[in-house]
Amino acid sequence: MSQANLKRLISPKTIAVFGSRGADCAIRETRKMGFKGEIWSVHPHREVLEGLDCYKSVQDLPGVPDAAFVAVNADAAIEIVSHLSAIGAGGAVMYASGFGEVGETGDDRTQQLIKAAGDMPIVGPNCYGFINNLDNVALWPDLHGCRAVDKGVAIITQSGNIGLNMTMQSIGLDIAYMFTLGNQVDTDIANVMGAMLDDSRVTSIGLHIEGIRDIKAFDVVARRALKQKIPIVAIKSGRTAASAKIALSHTSSLTGEDQLFDVYFERVGIARVDTVPEFLETLKLLSIIGPLDHNGVASMSCSGGEAGMMADLIEGLDICFPSLESSHKATIQSTLNDYVEVSNPLDYHTFVWGNREQTTACFSAMMRGDFAATMLLLDWPKTDEVNQWEWDTTMLALAGAMKVTANKGIVLSSIPDCMPQRIIDQCLQLNIAPMIGLDTCLKALHHAYRCAQAFAKESLAPIQVLNNDSNRLLNEVVLNEFNGKKKLAESGLKTPAGYSVTSMFGSIEAAEKLGYPVTAKVLSEDISHKSECNGVRLNIVDKELLAHAAGELLEIAPTLLIETM
Repeated sequence: MSQANLKRLISPKTIAVFGSRGADCAIRETRKMGFKGEIWSVHPHREVLEGLDCYKSVQDLPGVPDAAFVAVNADAAIEIVSHLSAIGAGGAVMYASGFGEVGETGDDRTQQLIKAAGDMPIVGPNCYGFINNLDNVALWPDLHGCRAVDKGVAIITQSGNIGLNMTMQSIGLDIAYMFTLGNQVDTDIANVMGAMLDDSRVTSIGLHIEGIRDIKAFDVVARRALKQKIPIVAIKSGRTAASAKIALSHTSSLTGEDQLFDVYFERVGIARVDTVPEFLETLKLLSIIGPLDHNGVASMSCSGGEAGMMADLIEGLDICFPSLESSHKATIQSTLNDYVEVSNPLDYHTFVWGNREQTTACFSAMMRGDFAATMLLLDWPKTDEVNQWEWDTTMLALAGAMKVTANKGIVLSSIPDCMPQRIIDQCLQLNIAPMIGLDTCLKALHHAYRCAQAFAKESLAPIQVLNNDSNRLLNEVVLNEFNGKKKLAESGLKTPAGYSVTSMFGSIEAAEKLGYPVTAKVLSEDISHKSECNGVRLNIVDKELLAHAAGELLEIAPTLLIETM
């Protein structure tokens, strides 16, 4: 597959559309977006489609299209692809289903399609196609909620419906590209990621993954994104057997061992999320304020209940609410009255509510602390739109404090109903991140901090890949447990702290460094199952027990592993 042709397909100057149902929508939506190039409609029997005169076949086209949208049945689609490839077209979106997802007959069609395409990129089959909101292209068979943008996130999914639903978001996320890839018989996630990394207008990449076809190619672009400091957020289906079965029947995707993806994503700095709201909100946060340079954040609200909830929700995340120094507390206190107990999270009460000058002073004092980002919890009432000015005033006070302190600011509403669209739009103009959902926002901040940590890593070596012929690692070397765990730790997997020792005294010295209780095991490349040779001692609580255990184990092997329990 030609990456140069993929770029032609994604940002075309000329488009050919085949079929009627679905094809009509692609013409309509691309025109609606303001596409400036030529669109050619192709149908063997119709005279006109969406006001365009129809050409009868590929051979009748007035030129070679950069992109084609093929909305005909599977067998006819293969023939069209063959003709497009022969004339040097840039690429094609295959809307048709009936390929790998339907079994043996579909597998045969898939092989025919691959042969017909040759070097020409195919998106799909069994997909909705893509929307390019930067260059005003919608090779897409349905309605969507996208709009033209100057920059934004690229979202890549295998599911047309999930992609469609995500375009309908109104949370303030600028979507630059929406790709739905279906069966990925030719163009896969890695190919599209590579094209997105070539586009400086893409601020971050979101992935909804059912399966990765070529992990080696994916690793190349994932490490490239890390080097270019482009954040990646991913939802990976297939945590359960039921989900994996659905993915296989839906897009013929093998989802893979889920825990391996967890370890791999952590290694290459991909933020794995569990829900669509967390996915979209994290992408939005990263696009507006970027990765966090440290993990200390602040929260401000006029409610003690909200402050307490925030303190609970941050538990278990890699971000924190740092305590305030006494001098910082005094500065904040001077902007409020004595009834307010100053802390982080801050409940500033309502004594300054509606007074923009006093509220700005309070927020500025709080934000002079060393925080990576500051959240202002604010829920607008729906029932009294006339009197929303007090909430607006509070939001503008945050904007004023951001100017004074050069701190990153977030307006956070607890539910979508409590953040009006006009406020989302105004926040974006003021470079404030409009976030929705207390726990979702905190998780997004957690991912933003972890993202910055990943960017600070040295260059990663390529992953080792299984040899398909022998199902063994290339250049395989058998490691003992201690060295094996060191390798796993280097790849991001958490392992127990431990030492390799060769004597009873070495065992005791190691345990004193680690702290009791410890475990002791024989350590050898030749012993895979230690329990079968009585080579493991657990929950050793003092040096007398350890000395006895080490003496017994050293009779089995000359080297021991002493680890924390």
